[in-house]
Amino acid sequence: MAVAMDDSNESVSVNMEKIYLGGKEHHVPTGRGSVSVIIYGDQDKPALITYPDLALNHMSCFQGLFFWPEAASMLLHNFCIYHICPPGHELGAAPICPDDPAPSVNDLADQILEVLNYFGIGAVMCMGVTAGAYILTLFAMKYRERVLGLILVSPLCKAPSWSEWFYNKVMSNLLYFYGMSGLLKEFLLQRYFSKEVRGTAEVPESDIVQACRRLLDERQSINVLRFLQAINRRPDITDGLKRLRCRTLVFVGENSPFHSEALHMISKLDKRYSALVEVQACGSVVTEEQPHAMLIPMEYFFMGYGLYKPCPFSDSPRSPLSPSCISPELLSPESMGLKLKPIKTRMSL
Repeated sequence: MAVAMDDSNESVSVNMEKIYLGGKEHHVPTGRGSVSVIIYGDQDKPALITYPDLALNHMSCFQGLFFWPEAASMLLHNFCIYHICPPGHELGAAPICPDDPAPSVNDLADQILEVLNYFGIGAVMCMGVTAGAYILTLFAMKYRERVLGLILVSPLCKAPSWSEWFYNKVMSNLLYFYGMSGLLKEFLLQRYFSKEVRGTAEVPESDIVQACRRLLDERQSINVLRFLQAINRRPDITDGLKRLRCRTLVFVGENSPFHSEALHMISKLDKRYSALVEVQACGSVVTEEQPHAMLIPMEYFFMGYGLYKPCPFSDSPRSPLSPSCISPELLSPESMGLKLKPIKTRMSL
């Protein structure tokens, strides 16, 4: 979104998103092209990387969580945030040349390693939503020494079911022939949000859905198509879940199309290192629809790493996150204050 200010016949264009967010964008060269990374906070702090769902970026997938005051203070107090965009999903991205080889999910996971190496980052905390959660889980399997923990929102781990494959093929055809059409955006909004916020004939859609709809207008259809094709060809990674040794916190909205997928994933993860939070009256993108439901589980999750919520009356020292700070007794869900069965959270109406 840009505004023009007219003063003495001079026009100045101001990019409001980048000024408002205060992050700094870097374009990182990789073997599969340039990747946009938006950095917030002190780069001397431990790193938390994010990866969004299909057709989203940090603005449309993580803004709700990172603008929630208590969550923002906790996360920025303890981490430097690195928002990694899927290729061509950043604000103002140009269309990717159709002749460029389309990346696979393994290519996208390898790009994350190149990003970490570019910035000289060692082990990181990871947060991903749906397709982004799959990419980060795959990254954690391939490069276990580079991942301290996973926060996965409505994650995928199996190959697409027949119904998902067909649904994705319909979206692929819409993207190819009609671009970011109104019908395609409806498909995507159903993927992201529950019917409670998408609205009805009598109830208007919520502000977060309207904002997401506007941001989808900025996506280049060829760029979204390439990410969708990679996700629709993803392999089943269920067998590798038991070998993950990083702690994993899974959130899923009970109205998410991927609810059963998340339940399957949590059943295959090592129960000593994983916990599930099921969010009622919510779709897939919990980070936008109900970010407040994530706060307390994340607080307990981070406590296992020696992290803490900042006191509003004191300065913010650097967080002590390192593998040596993790006590063995804090590596169980019980130590997080979480139960292995789903925790139900309900939105106040």
